[in-house]
Amino acid sequence: MSSRFVQLVVDGLATGSIYAVVALAIVIVNRTTGLINFAQGSMAVLSTYIAFTFVQTGMPLALALVLAVVVSFFFGALVERLVIRRFEGGSHHVAVVVTVGLFVLIAGIAGWIWSYNTRQFPSLFPIDSVSIAGASVGIRSLGTVGTIVVAMLLLQLLFLKTKLGLALRAVSGNRESAALSGLPVGRLLMVGWGLAAALGAIGGALVAPKLFLSPSMLDFVLVYALAAAILGGLDSPLGAVVAAWVIGVAENLAGGYIPFIGDDLKIAVPMALMFLILIVRPQGLFGRKEVVRV
Repeated sequence: MSSRFVQLVVDGLATGSIYAVVALAIVIVNRTTGLINFAQGSMAVLSTYIAFTFVQTGMPLALALVLAVVVSFFFGALVERLVIRRFEGGSHHVAVVVTVGLFVLIAGIAGWIWSYNTRQFPSLFPIDSVSIAGASVGIRSLGTVGTIVVAMLLLQLLFLKTKLGLALRAVSGNRESAALSGLPVGRLLMVGWGLAAALGAIGGALVAPKLFLSPSMLDFVLVYALAAAILGGLDSPLGAVVAAWVIGVAENLAGGYIPFIGDDLKIAVPMALMFLILIVRPQGLFGRKEVVRV
Protein backbone atom coordinates (compact mmCIF):
# COMPACT_ATOMS: atom_id res chain seq x y z
CA MET A 1 0.00 0.00 0.00
CA SER A 2 1.59 3.27 -1.16
CA SER A 3 1.99 6.26 1.11
CA ARG A 4 0.10 8.36 -1.44
CA PHE A 5 -2.94 6.09 -1.22
CA VAL A 6 -2.88 6.22 2.58
CA GLN A 7 -2.52 10.00 2.46
CA LEU A 8 -5.52 10.35 0.14
CA VAL A 9 -7.68 8.02 2.26
CA VAL A 10 -6.81 9.73 5.54
CA ASP A 11 -7.37 13.18 4.06
CA GLY A 12 -10.67 11.92 2.63
CA LEU A 13 -11.75 10.66 6.05
CA ALA A 14 -10.90 14.03 7.60
CA THR A 15 -12.83 15.88 4.89
CA GLY A 16 -15.72 13.43 5.21
CA SER A 17 -15.80 14.06 8.96
CA ILE A 18 -16.49 17.73 8.23
CA TYR A 19 -19.50 16.68 6.14
CA ALA A 20 -20.53 14.21 8.85
CA VAL A 21 -20.79 16.94 11.51
CA VAL A 22 -23.62 18.71 9.71
CA ALA A 23 -25.13 15.43 8.46
CA LEU A 24 -25.51 14.19 12.06
CA ALA A 25 -27.36 17.36 13.02
CA ILE A 26 -29.66 16.93 10.00
CA VAL A 27 -30.37 13.34 11.10
CA ILE A 28 -31.26 14.47 14.64
CA VAL A 29 -33.86 16.95 13.38
CA ASN A 30 -35.23 14.42 10.89
CA ARG A 31 -35.57 11.69 13.51
CA THR A 32 -37.39 14.11 15.79
CA THR A 33 -39.64 16.04 13.42
CA GLY A 34 -39.43 14.24 10.09
CA LEU A 35 -38.11 17.46 8.49
CA ILE A 36 -34.88 18.21 6.65
CA ASN A 37 -33.40 21.36 8.17
CA PHE A 38 -31.67 23.39 5.46
CA ALA A 39 -30.79 26.03 8.06
CA GLN A 40 -28.47 23.64 9.90
CA GLY A 41 -25.32 25.03 8.34
CA SER A 42 -26.06 28.68 9.16
CA MET A 43 -27.13 27.71 12.70
CA ALA A 44 -23.76 26.00 13.18
CA VAL A 45 -21.95 29.07 11.84
CA LEU A 46 -23.84 31.33 14.27
CA SER A 47 -22.86 29.01 17.14
CA THR A 48 -19.23 29.17 16.04
CA TYR A 49 -19.35 32.97 16.04
CA ILE A 50 -20.70 32.85 19.60
CA ALA A 51 -17.75 30.67 20.65
CA PHE A 52 -15.41 33.03 18.78
CA THR A 53 -16.82 36.01 20.71
CA PHE A 54 -16.21 34.25 24.02
CA VAL A 55 -12.63 33.46 22.95
CA GLN A 56 -12.07 37.11 22.02
CA THR A 57 -12.81 38.09 25.63
CA GLY A 58 -9.86 35.96 26.78
CA MET A 59 -11.87 32.89 27.74
CA PRO A 60 -10.18 29.49 27.21
CA LEU A 61 -11.33 27.77 24.02
CA ALA A 62 -12.70 24.70 25.81
CA LEU A 63 -14.86 26.79 28.14
CA ALA A 64 -15.97 29.04 25.27
CA LEU A 65 -17.09 25.98 23.32
CA VAL A 66 -19.03 24.56 26.29
CA LEU A 67 -20.86 27.87 26.72
CA ALA A 68 -21.53 28.08 22.97
CA VAL A 69 -22.99 24.56 23.04
CA VAL A 70 -25.34 25.53 25.89
CA VAL A 71 -26.39 28.76 24.17
CA SER A 72 -26.88 26.88 20.89
CA PHE A 73 -29.09 24.27 22.55
CA PHE A 74 -31.47 26.93 23.82
CA PHE A 75 -31.30 28.79 20.50
CA GLY A 76 -32.26 25.66 18.57
CA ALA A 77 -35.12 24.94 21.00
CA LEU A 78 -36.29 28.55 20.64
CA VAL A 79 -36.24 28.36 16.83
CA GLU A 80 -38.45 25.27 16.96
CA ARG A 81 -40.85 26.79 19.49
CA LEU A 82 -41.25 30.23 17.90
CA VAL A 83 -40.83 29.52 14.18
CA ILE A 84 -40.97 25.90 13.08
CA ARG A 85 -43.90 24.85 15.26
CA ARG A 86 -46.16 27.33 13.52
CA PHE A 87 -45.75 25.33 10.32
CA GLU A 88 -45.39 21.76 11.61
CA GLY A 89 -49.09 21.05 11.52
CA GLY A 90 -49.33 21.77 7.81
CA SER A 91 -47.47 20.58 4.76
CA HIS A 92 -43.92 19.37 5.23
CA HIS A 93 -42.99 21.23 2.07
CA VAL A 94 -43.93 24.55 3.66
CA ALA A 95 -41.85 23.78 6.76
CA VAL A 96 -38.85 22.87 4.60
CA VAL A 97 -39.15 26.18 2.72
CA VAL A 98 -39.22 27.93 6.10
CA THR A 99 -35.86 26.31 7.00
CA VAL A 100 -34.45 27.63 3.72
CA GLY A 101 -35.61 31.10 4.74
CA LEU A 102 -33.97 30.62 8.14
CA PHE A 103 -30.75 29.63 6.39
CA VAL A 104 -30.65 32.98 4.57
CA LEU A 105 -31.82 35.00 7.60
CA ILE A 106 -29.35 33.54 10.12
CA ALA A 107 -26.43 33.88 7.70
CA GLY A 108 -27.42 37.50 7.13
CA ILE A 109 -27.62 38.17 10.87
CA ALA A 110 -24.15 36.66 11.37
CA GLY A 111 -22.74 38.84 8.57
CA TRP A 112 -24.44 41.95 9.97
CA ILE A 113 -23.06 41.41 13.49
CA TRP A 114 -19.57 40.07 12.75
CA SER A 115 -19.10 41.27 9.12
CA TYR A 116 -18.35 39.08 6.11
CA ASN A 117 -14.59 39.14 6.56
CA THR A 118 -12.95 35.80 7.26
CA ARG A 119 -11.60 35.21 10.76
CA GLN A 120 -9.00 32.80 12.09
CA PHE A 121 -10.60 30.44 14.61
CA PRO A 122 -8.30 28.64 17.10
CA SER A 123 -7.96 24.87 16.75
CA LEU A 124 -9.07 22.43 19.41
CA PHE A 125 -6.20 20.12 18.46
CA PRO A 126 -2.46 20.66 17.80
CA ILE A 127 -1.46 21.40 14.22
CA ASP A 128 1.42 18.88 14.36
CA SER A 129 1.52 15.77 12.18
CA VAL A 130 2.29 12.10 12.74
CA SER A 131 3.48 9.48 10.27
CA ILE A 132 1.11 6.61 9.44
CA ALA A 133 2.26 4.03 6.84
CA GLY A 134 4.57 6.63 5.34
CA ALA A 135 1.87 9.31 5.10
CA SER A 136 1.91 12.56 7.07
CA VAL A 137 -1.36 12.81 8.99
CA GLY A 138 -2.36 15.92 10.91
CA ILE A 139 -3.33 15.52 14.54
CA ARG A 140 -6.18 17.95 13.89
CA SER A 141 -7.55 15.59 11.24
CA LEU A 142 -7.28 12.61 13.59
CA GLY A 143 -8.97 14.63 16.34
CA THR A 144 -11.82 15.58 14.02
CA VAL A 145 -12.36 11.95 12.97
CA GLY A 146 -12.23 10.80 16.59
CA THR A 147 -14.74 13.43 17.68
CA ILE A 148 -17.16 12.39 14.94
CA VAL A 149 -16.88 8.74 15.93
CA VAL A 150 -17.67 9.58 19.56
CA ALA A 151 -20.61 11.78 18.55
CA MET A 152 -21.99 9.05 16.28
CA LEU A 153 -21.76 6.40 19.02
CA LEU A 154 -23.40 8.68 21.59
CA LEU A 155 -26.26 9.45 19.21
CA GLN A 156 -26.74 5.75 18.42
CA LEU A 157 -26.93 5.03 22.15
CA LEU A 158 -29.30 7.96 22.68
CA PHE A 159 -31.79 6.84 20.04
CA LEU A 160 -31.59 3.10 20.70
CA LYS A 161 -30.92 2.71 24.43
CA THR A 162 -32.43 5.66 26.30
CA LYS A 163 -36.00 6.66 27.14
CA LEU A 164 -35.40 10.11 25.67
CA GLY A 165 -34.21 8.65 22.39
CA LEU A 166 -37.15 6.26 22.17
CA ALA A 167 -39.51 9.14 22.93
CA LEU A 168 -37.92 11.25 20.17
CA ARG A 169 -38.34 8.39 17.72
CA ALA A 170 -41.95 7.90 18.75
CA VAL A 171 -42.70 11.58 18.15
CA SER A 172 -41.08 11.41 14.72
CA GLY A 173 -42.97 8.24 13.78
CA ASN A 174 -46.45 9.32 14.83
CA ARG A 175 -46.91 12.59 16.68
CA GLU A 176 -50.60 12.03 17.43
CA SER A 177 -50.07 8.56 18.91
CA ALA A 178 -47.13 9.86 20.95
CA ALA A 179 -49.32 12.63 22.39
CA LEU A 180 -52.09 10.14 23.23
CA SER A 181 -49.47 8.01 25.01
CA GLY A 182 -48.72 10.91 27.33
CA LEU A 183 -45.44 12.03 25.79
CA PRO A 184 -44.73 15.80 25.97
CA VAL A 185 -44.52 16.22 22.21
CA GLY A 186 -43.80 19.96 22.25
CA ARG A 187 -40.90 19.63 24.67
CA LEU A 188 -39.45 16.69 22.76
CA LEU A 189 -39.51 18.65 19.51
CA MET A 190 -37.65 21.48 21.23
CA VAL A 191 -35.10 19.00 22.63
CA GLY A 192 -34.48 17.54 19.16
CA TRP A 193 -33.79 20.93 17.61
CA GLY A 194 -31.70 21.91 20.62
CA LEU A 195 -29.54 18.79 20.34
CA ALA A 196 -28.99 19.42 16.63
CA ALA A 197 -27.97 23.03 17.26
CA ALA A 198 -25.62 21.98 20.07
CA LEU A 199 -23.97 19.41 17.80
CA GLY A 200 -23.68 22.12 15.16
CA ALA A 201 -21.71 24.26 17.61
CA ILE A 202 -19.20 21.44 18.08
CA GLY A 203 -19.04 20.86 14.36
CA GLY A 204 -18.47 24.51 13.60
CA ALA A 205 -15.59 24.62 16.06
CA LEU A 206 -14.01 21.62 14.31
CA VAL A 207 -14.49 23.02 10.82
CA ALA A 208 -13.64 26.71 11.32
CA PRO A 209 -9.85 26.30 11.88
CA LYS A 210 -9.57 24.58 8.51
CA LEU A 211 -11.99 26.69 6.45
CA PHE A 212 -11.71 30.08 8.24
CA LEU A 213 -14.72 31.55 9.99
CA SER A 214 -17.21 33.44 7.80
CA PRO A 215 -21.02 33.56 7.42
CA SER A 216 -20.81 31.36 4.30
CA MET A 217 -18.30 28.92 5.82
CA LEU A 218 -20.60 25.88 5.69
CA ASP A 219 -22.58 26.63 2.53
CA PHE A 220 -20.84 24.06 0.35
CA VAL A 221 -20.49 21.66 3.30
CA LEU A 222 -24.30 21.65 3.62
CA VAL A 223 -24.61 20.18 0.11
CA TYR A 224 -22.28 17.30 0.95
CA ALA A 225 -23.91 16.85 4.36
CA LEU A 226 -27.37 16.53 2.81
CA ALA A 227 -25.98 14.01 0.34
CA ALA A 228 -24.41 12.04 3.20
CA ALA A 229 -27.58 12.11 5.31
CA ILE A 230 -29.69 10.89 2.38
CA LEU A 231 -27.14 8.32 1.23
CA GLY A 232 -26.66 6.90 4.73
CA GLY A 233 -30.35 6.98 5.61
CA LEU A 234 -32.07 9.99 7.17
CA ASP A 235 -32.84 8.03 10.35
CA SER A 236 -29.35 6.63 10.94
CA PRO A 237 -26.47 8.52 12.65
CA LEU A 238 -24.15 5.63 11.76
CA GLY A 239 -25.25 5.79 8.14
CA ALA A 240 -24.69 9.55 7.93
CA VAL A 241 -21.10 9.24 9.18
CA VAL A 242 -20.22 6.24 7.01
CA ALA A 243 -21.73 7.89 3.93
CA ALA A 244 -19.85 11.15 4.64
CA TRP A 245 -16.60 9.19 4.87
CA VAL A 246 -17.40 7.36 1.62
CA ILE A 247 -18.04 10.69 -0.11
CA GLY A 248 -14.83 12.24 1.25
CA VAL A 249 -12.63 9.28 0.34
CA ALA A 250 -14.26 8.76 -3.08
CA GLU A 251 -13.74 12.34 -4.22
CA ASN A 252 -10.15 12.37 -2.92
CA LEU A 253 -9.19 9.10 -4.64
CA ALA A 254 -10.90 10.14 -7.88
CA GLY A 255 -9.14 13.51 -7.86
CA GLY A 256 -5.79 11.86 -7.13
CA TYR A 257 -5.87 8.89 -9.52
CA ILE A 258 -8.15 9.83 -12.43
CA PRO A 259 -6.34 12.49 -14.52
CA PHE A 260 -9.31 14.00 -16.38
CA ILE A 261 -11.25 14.52 -13.11
CA GLY A 262 -8.68 16.30 -10.96
CA ASP A 263 -9.84 18.87 -8.41
CA ASP A 264 -12.39 20.52 -10.70
CA LEU A 265 -14.66 17.53 -11.37
CA LYS A 266 -14.14 15.42 -8.25
CA ILE A 267 -17.40 16.72 -6.74
CA ALA A 268 -19.26 14.78 -9.44
CA VAL A 269 -17.83 11.43 -8.31
CA PRO A 270 -19.58 11.10 -4.92
CA MET A 271 -22.79 12.54 -6.37
CA ALA A 272 -22.79 9.92 -9.13
CA LEU A 273 -22.04 7.27 -6.50
CA MET A 274 -24.97 8.52 -4.43
CA PHE A 275 -27.38 8.29 -7.37
CA LEU A 276 -26.26 4.74 -8.19
CA ILE A 277 -26.65 3.52 -4.61
CA LEU A 278 -30.05 5.19 -4.13
CA ILE A 279 -31.34 3.56 -7.30
CA VAL A 280 -30.60 0.16 -5.75
CA ARG A 281 -31.44 1.11 -2.15
CA PRO A 282 -33.72 4.18 -2.01
CA GLN A 283 -33.82 4.25 1.81
CA GLY A 284 -30.04 4.70 1.99
CA LEU A 285 -27.25 2.43 3.14
CA PHE A 286 -28.46 2.14 6.75
CA GLY A 287 -32.00 3.50 6.44
CA ARG A 288 -35.11 1.52 7.23
CA LYS A 289 -37.51 0.64 4.44
CA GLU A 290 -40.93 2.11 5.14
CA VAL A 291 -43.87 -0.25 4.77
CA VAL A 292 -47.12 1.50 3.90
CA ARG A 293 -50.39 -0.32 4.58
CA VAL A 294 -52.95 0.18 1.79
